[in-house]
Amino acid sequence: MSALTTGLAGRVALVTGSTSGIGLSIARRLARGGCRIVLHGFGETAQIADLEQELMHSGAPNAQHVMADLVQPAEIERMMTKVIELHGRLDILVNNAGIQHVAPLEAFPVERWDAILAVNLSAAFHTTRLALPLMRQHHWGRIVNIASVSGLVAAPMKSAYAAAKHGLLGLTKVTALETATSAITCNAVCPGWVLTPLVERQLQARMAADGVDREEATRRLLVKQPSKAFVTLEQVAALVAYFVSDEAAQTRGAAWNVDGAYTAA
Repeated sequence: MSALTTGLAGRVALVTGSTSGIGLSIARRLARGGCRIVLHGFGETAQIADLEQELMHSGAPNAQHVMADLVQPAEIERMMTKVIELHGRLDILVNNAGIQHVAPLEAFPVERWDAILAVNLSAAFHTTRLALPLMRQHHWGRIVNIASVSGLVAAPMKSAYAAAKHGLLGLTKVTALETATSAITCNAVCPGWVLTPLVERQLQARMAADGVDREEATRRLLVKQPSKAFVTLEQVAALVAYFVSDEAAQTRGAAWNVDGAYTAA
């Protein structure tokens, strides 16, 4: 067990958007540290049951799935109430769920703008405001917001996503300031291109469309990522493991990029 996953045994961790991709990798890392895991996200019933069993087999004392439409504040409140019913506390909150849409600003669908802001930003506000009283009650807490390099730099066609992720970093800093004299911390992770299942499909599509091998398709996809290598799911999860550790007790309000020098250029 990594040193950065010790001291977490019995902690309750809610990771939104954790039935696949980055969120699932984070849930797996926290499970290995002995956290009780609350999963959230879409998936078939059998698939989610398998994930719960996998997490418990890897070290989580228990793992349960709670569903909520993050566009709806009332459903977020029900999700948080369910966490309290299950565990009576919440120690670690990872706001990971996110959606994306690309279009020129003047043609950006209003409903997509509203949904992206709701899921990528407002949902983190609602989970945070509801988690903080629980964390204050137990005198300890860790909030980690999964932002993006799009929270640090802008890109064409991503007006809603960039606005939401920039806003998420602002929320992170305010939360850090408001909890600065407590044992509660709040930080953000800003990944570049991560090799998620979704990105893997994009890579395969580019290989087919351009008639190139994987190496060349990767180079073309990562044109803005100077390392020319994907960030791995495990690397993102490792940074989250640091943020929730005792070693990070005075790491507060950080927007930590893991991006292959994407934002260094």
